[in-house]
Amino acid sequence: MYKKVSTDMNFVGREKEVEAFWKEHDIFQKSMEEKEGCPEYTFYDGPPTANGKPHIGHVLTRVIKDMIPRYRTMKGYKVPRKAGWDTHGLPVELEVEKLLGLDGKDQIEGYGLEPFIDKCKESVWKYKGMWEDFSSTVGFWADMEHPYVTYDNNFIESEWWALKQIWDKKLLYKGFKIVPYCPRCGTPLSAQEVAQGYKDVKERSAIVRFKVKNEDAYILAWTTTPWTLPSNLALCVNPSETYVKVKAADGYVYYMAEALLNTVLGKLAEEGTPAYEVLETYVGKDLEYKEYEPLYQCAADSAEKQHKKAFYVTCDNYVTLTDGTGVVHIAPAFGEDDANVGRNYELPFVQLVDEKGDMAAETPFAGVFVKKADPMVLKDLDERGLLFDAPKFEHSYPHCWRCDTPLIYYARESWFIKMTAVKEDLIANNNTINWIPENIGKGRFGDWLENVQDWGISRNRYWGTPLNIWECECGHMHSIGSIAELKEMSDNCPDDIELHRPYIDDVTITCPECGKQMHRVPEVIDCWFDSGSMPFAQHHYPFENEDLFKQQFPADFISEAVDQTRGWFYSLLAISTLLFNKAPYKNVIVLGHVQDENGQKMSKSKGNAVDPFDALETYGADAIRWYFYSNSAPWLPNRFHGKAVVEGQRKFMGTLWNTYAFFVLYANIDGFDATKYTLEYDKLGVMDKWLLSKLNTLTKTVDEHLANYRIPESARALQDFVDDMSNWYVRRSRERFWAKGMEQDKINAYMTLYTALVTVSKVAAPMIPFMTEEIYQNLVKSVDASAPESIHLCDYPEVQNELIDEKLEADMDNVLKLVVMGRACRNASNIKNRQPIGQMFVKAGFDLPEFYQEIVADELNVKNVKFTDDVRDFTSYSFKPQLKTVGPKYGKMLGGIKAALDQLDGNAAMDEINETGSLKLDINGQEVTLFKEDLLIDTAQIEGYVSENDNGITVVLDTNLTEELLEEGFVREIISKIQTMRKEAGFEVMDKIKVTYKGSEKAEAVFAANGTQICSEVLAVSAEKAEPAGFVKEWKINGEAVFMGVEKEGR
Repeated sequence: MYKKVSTDMNFVGREKEVEAFWKEHDIFQKSMEEKEGCPEYTFYDGPPTANGKPHIGHVLTRVIKDMIPRYRTMKGYKVPRKAGWDTHGLPVELEVEKLLGLDGKDQIEGYGLEPFIDKCKESVWKYKGMWEDFSSTVGFWADMEHPYVTYDNNFIESEWWALKQIWDKKLLYKGFKIVPYCPRCGTPLSAQEVAQGYKDVKERSAIVRFKVKNEDAYILAWTTTPWTLPSNLALCVNPSETYVKVKAADGYVYYMAEALLNTVLGKLAEEGTPAYEVLETYVGKDLEYKEYEPLYQCAADSAEKQHKKAFYVTCDNYVTLTDGTGVVHIAPAFGEDDANVGRNYELPFVQLVDEKGDMAAETPFAGVFVKKADPMVLKDLDERGLLFDAPKFEHSYPHCWRCDTPLIYYARESWFIKMTAVKEDLIANNNTINWIPENIGKGRFGDWLENVQDWGISRNRYWGTPLNIWECECGHMHSIGSIAELKEMSDNCPDDIELHRPYIDDVTITCPECGKQMHRVPEVIDCWFDSGSMPFAQHHYPFENEDLFKQQFPADFISEAVDQTRGWFYSLLAISTLLFNKAPYKNVIVLGHVQDENGQKMSKSKGNAVDPFDALETYGADAIRWYFYSNSAPWLPNRFHGKAVVEGQRKFMGTLWNTYAFFVLYANIDGFDATKYTLEYDKLGVMDKWLLSKLNTLTKTVDEHLANYRIPESARALQDFVDDMSNWYVRRSRERFWAKGMEQDKINAYMTLYTALVTVSKVAAPMIPFMTEEIYQNLVKSVDASAPESIHLCDYPEVQNELIDEKLEADMDNVLKLVVMGRACRNASNIKNRQPIGQMFVKAGFDLPEFYQEIVADELNVKNVKFTDDVRDFTSYSFKPQLKTVGPKYGKMLGGIKAALDQLDGNAAMDEINETGSLKLDINGQEVTLFKEDLLIDTAQIEGYVSENDNGITVVLDTNLTEELLEEGFVREIISKIQTMRKEAGFEVMDKIKVTYKGSEKAEAVFAANGTQICSEVLAVSAEKAEPAGFVKEWKINGEAVFMGVEKEGR
């Protein structure tokens, strides 16, 4: 019949068998082929870089990106999901530099551009096999056989088409701007790249004395970048703020902002001597054009050569009085605000730092890297008497997202896409996207768009998509949009041209303006443009596959980590808006970062990084998948640790697996074949109807949640159902499976549980694809050759609304509430579950039919359950004020409130709360109203009774035990101990046994009086008072000594 099921938790071994089955039978491919002609649901896979290893965060992205397409496939959609590889850019170049022992651009060019590019091409596939194995192990289904590759000629040609469209719209331009620049990599970075590399650093700022010309006074100015001071050309104040001239206690006369006097000069005060004396007061505009002496001669020499005036006070509203002195030093080559001031006042351009980030030869710090020059500049100024102070400060500073070098803001010529021109379109298109969660789309991402900057698209590097602009010495520039256009305009373009440096650099075209040769500009483009172009470039659109592109654009669904709001999410939207003025994706699930169990960022250097392969080998893919689905909302940071994974595996997967194993065990004993029977609803009992109702409610609930990308809610619904199925339905139905023969009630139990197991496996299949496949193959495919080959080729279960009985579910929910409260009463009274109790009283806003009362009684081992309107004979209530709510409202009256609550009739007060929702008190003639949340309510116990109260329900257990009840409890303990011994002796479920016993007088008397019942319960043919034989054990039951032996019949 069914394959025997082991109850061990070796999910990893079974997953490997399922993975091999999928590969051997091409299940993924079949899942695509079988949906040919069905409506399409498009998923875009954000491309990883295959020259780096997967980390644990990639497991999260893989399992979210796999689950939604699996679900949509089961819902009848064809879900194309082409894998992709991000192959260009700095990450690859830096890896190759490391491999070749090179450091920087000079050494790369010395090594040779062509061999370097070849190495880059090799490097991007370094871990391709590892990524493919990783994806397969985690159960991520995508077309790995035909991926899109961003370095492919067809992909680049599509990007060239896109860039030409942008060029033709006059949105691609060359500009001399302050750009974030990595001196180590020798290239500018885009704003979105900068946003990914901020670090908190501690540095020294500088408050510098600038000597006023022809006056014995100094202007105090502040900077956080001392290395820029040798390039100083001006100072800047806010034109509307108040500034003062003061005589300070250090003997100097200073100009600075009035609001910051105490902050800056306050430390100069001594006993009896003020820190300063105000001499004159101005508005900032009054100081405009006040001249000062150059701080460094090198800057003065450079300014003089340009015949432009410098070294005076300027005005701009960007200057604030939150920090520093209210006066800012201006070096127009090293900051956007500085550059704006420089343009407004036509200051000279002085850039005394080279492209490697080293101080220029003209400075006193020649050849020193800028950040290392900071302390040298401070020391020099101090020795010259020009450094007032160098306060330490901590701030967030941008570093290169790939090589970790501090960035500098540096004026240089770069290429930009004018995103500011399409800002309103970006915002409008973003508003059409369903962001999960919504607040990231409106907040983090929406704010980014509100403050959008022009996209610095060019990189002064080698391995990337070449910028498709050719320029002529006559000044004409031309954008090439295709290989065909390039060949048409060029006399020396090879037929098999590769669209990479250095090959493309050799191709010239004829200038249509003057007839001379045009050469391609040297830059390549930002690799984020590559990944952002994948919706069309993966299809080589517009050169082919036009219908396919239109069919699969925009995507129905994408998902990546939250940092992609500055990366892929943005580049996709930016390019799509520029080309099609349309959002490129409809729904996006944003994922939080995976942290260690203490909430710390994982890193190899900290030693807290989790190797994904080790984790998968230890816990299995399903367990980790389930953890990520159920642990928290996907967009929140996820604290990953083994204990939590194992706990989730035990509670959900272990419970489902053990229920499945239970079914298979007894179905095989009875030779039960589900295909030989049909589920006849009219013949079912209440428990069966309840489970089928819950099953269809679950199917409907999970379908609604997944259709709306509510993942944790789906997981919770599944977990709750599996818990109900195992710990309620199976527990309540065990004896039906143990019954002899194959009566209708037993068939009903088998068919109900079989239906539930198969259906819940299909509902859970997108989430835990391996285990559900194993269950399906055994329960369905092994007995029905005509069934689909895999659970992942099945449709999502149809909801049978006629089987949903809300009243039945509500009644059973109430039963479960009473059982939970009854168990709490038992725990409070320290009475074991096997000890029968005579009476249970219930006061509630509902009643239950007798059948349900019998379930409660049986479950709690209570002889009788009685519903009553009054439990005041057995229990009362006491009240205390909830200080955190009552204190703020009533303050000084708190003592009176406490005293009044102590005097209340507890039952009458509880009645008032249940009827009106509040309690009214008279405190010294003033009425005080307390709501339920204002009160700490305790149930006061009356001797011989134990009670529990929750949400208007009160349960009372009568804990007075008669001799008859005590003997019945003793019998149940004996039965339990014999069942334990059967298991420990290794007997099979259906083995018949003989029991021998001896013990205290009371124990032997109980055995003698109840032998028939004991034998019936433990499958024993006899229970004799004799020397225990076979498997022997000594027990203490209710304080009485008992020796028992069990052995198989016939020994």
